[in-house]
Amino acid sequence: MRPLSLPLVLALSACVSPKLSSVGNTVNASDTQPTEVRGTASTLGGGDLLEVRVYQETDLSGAFRVSPEGHIDYPLCGRVSVQNLTSSKAADAITECLKNGYLKNPQVTVLVREYTSKKVFVLGEISKPGTFPYEENMSIIQAVTLAGGFTKLAAKNGTSVTRLVSGQETRVRVPVAEIEQGREKNFQLQPGDIVFVPESFF
Repeated sequence: MRPLSLPLVLALSACVSPKLSSVGNTVNASDTQPTEVRGTASTLGGGDLLEVRVYQETDLSGAFRVSPEGHIDYPLCGRVSVQNLTSSKAADAITECLKNGYLKNPQVTVLVREYTSKKVFVLGEISKPGTFPYEENMSIIQAVTLAGGFTKLAAKNGTSVTRLVSGQETRVRVPVAEIEQGREKNFQLQPGDIVFVPESFF
């Protein structure tokens, strides 16, 4: 993966609302309730890989890739639209289809194996800054690792995550050095998050 150009890195790192652009208005992850930093539930899109499990029905269980149009080709049901649905809603859609003359009481579970349609951005003092596919329960440590780790100039505890919450961009400061040392809990990312690692001046 080719590193992003410096102008693009600077442009993306500046993608915060005016109210939250200054350090004084940045929210600390340790001081913020989970509901304040949590984004909307992850929804499905083209390219995502699903694992469908139907209790005691091995022929109806397996992996299915979401088409660019947002559907999966599922046995008995044909095309099932899952575009913009959560995994639980996708399970409901498959359940309703199977109830329609196929199974009396189907028990369906849908797991997301790959969120290809969802991305996170890791920028700044990172070995390989760029865009990466979001994975379920992805943490900030996992994202930094995917991006090749920190550079020698990285200010780890100055790391910030920009996230869209209720239509507004919010920036959360995440003390990654403290997380690495086990002093703070790992920070869970959401699709669309922008992780930015600033340069240390010490």
